Amino acid sequence: MSESNGFLGGIVETIKTVVWALLIAGVFRTIFFQPFWIPSGSMKDTLLIGDFLFVNKMAYGYSYASCPSIPFLGIGADDFCGFLEGDNERLFGSDPERGDVAVFRHPVTGVDFIKRVIGLPGDRIQMVDGLLYINDEPVEVEQVEDFVEPWTRQGPQGIPPRCSNGAVGEGAACVKERFIETLPNGRAHSILNITDSSGDNTGVFTVPEGHFFFMGDNRDNSTDSRVPQAARGVGFVPREDLVGRADRIMFSSAGRSMFAFWTWRSDRYFKAIE
Repeated sequence: MSESNGFLGGIVETIKTVVWALLIAGVFRTIFFQPFWIPSGSMKDTLLIGDFLFVNKMAYGYSYASCPSIPFLGIGADDFCGFLEGDNERLFGSDPERGDVAVFRHPVTGVDFIKRVIGLPGDRIQMVDGLLYINDEPVEVEQVEDFVEPWTRQGPQGIPPRCSNGAVGEGAACVKERFIETLPNGRAHSILNITDSSGDNTGVFTVPEGHFFFMGDNRDNSTDSRVPQAARGVGFVPREDLVGRADRIMFSSAGRSMFAFWTWRSDRYFKAIE
C-alpha cells in the first residue's frame, strides 16, 4: 500500500472515530443526561448564576418531559414520549426524595425550572415568619455566616443581586443572611434570607397525590410552589413533569459569557450539590 493510501486511510479512521464519539456523546446527552445552565439566583448559594451541570434523567425514570430529544433536528421529548402526557406516570419511574435538587418542566408554560423538593405527596407545607413547617412541625434551622457577594450584574441577562443590606453600589458587598435548614429526613442545605416577603407567611399547602412541592433556597428571590399557577407561580408539580436530579456542578462562570475565562469559578468545578 502506498504512503498516500495509508495517509488517507488514517484520515478516514480518524473521522470514523470522531463520528462514533459524537454519536455516543449524543446518546448519553439525550437518554441519560441533560445539560442545564443556572439562569437565575433563586437557588443561591447552592447554585449560582452561571453554574453548568448535567441533570440525571435516570434518577426518576422517563416521562414526556424527560424522554430523549435531538435539538439540532428539531425533535423534542414530546415527539418521543408525548403519548405519556396526561397520565402522570413514568417509565422505570421512582419518586424524588425530600431535599433533592431537581429540574422540572413548568406545568403550564413548559419552561424548565430547578428547585429543591420540599413536599412529598400528602405532606402539609406552610411558611410561618420565614420558618418552614412540614406536617405541622417546624424544621430545624441554624444561622451561620452571611453569604456575601460583590454587587454586579450577573449572567447573560445581567441580573442584579438582591441584598439584605439595602441598595449598594457596583462592586460593593451584597449581604444575605444564611442558615442551614435540616429537613425531617436529615438532609441539610443552605438557605438565604433577604427581607420580609409575602412568601414568609403562607396558608397550609396539602400536596396532592402524584405531585411535589418545590422551593428555592434563596427564599425571598424564588418563584416556586408557594405561588399557585393561576398567579403565575409554580404550584404543585405533577410527577410527569420531573426531568431529573441535579447531582454535581461541572463548570461555573461568573461572567456575562462563558468565554470570559477570567470569570471562571474553578473552585466550583465538579462540586457536589447538597
